[in-house]
Amino acid sequence: MDVKFLRAGSTLIVRMAGELDHHVADKLRTKIDDRMSREKLRNILFDFKEVQFMDSSGLGMILGRYKNVAGKGGKVLVCSLNPRVRRIFEMAGLQNKITICRSEKEALTGA
Repeated sequence: MDVKFLRAGSTLIVRMAGELDHHVADKLRTKIDDRMSREKLRNILFDFKEVQFMDSSGLGMILGRYKNVAGKGGKVLVCSLNPRVRRIFEMAGLQNKITICRSEKEALTGA
């Protein structure tokens, strides 16, 4: 998986490409937590535009970031979900906790 990190104000944007599975979830979790702490960021936006697949490890990583960020008053948002990944989100009930947006632009106007 290819991951790019960007900053927009107090939001960490995580642009991912490839498969979000158990091979990358732990490494990505560590990098995100480190960056959030080091840069004192409040929110996370996961951009799924280039993600073709996500398994339960990916869901767990996102849910864990939600718990960390929400506990400090921040938000976790996701955008650009393809139908397959959106279905996984909905089956897990994450749409009840995490805001799903169509694009980065839409997400950042609400963050």
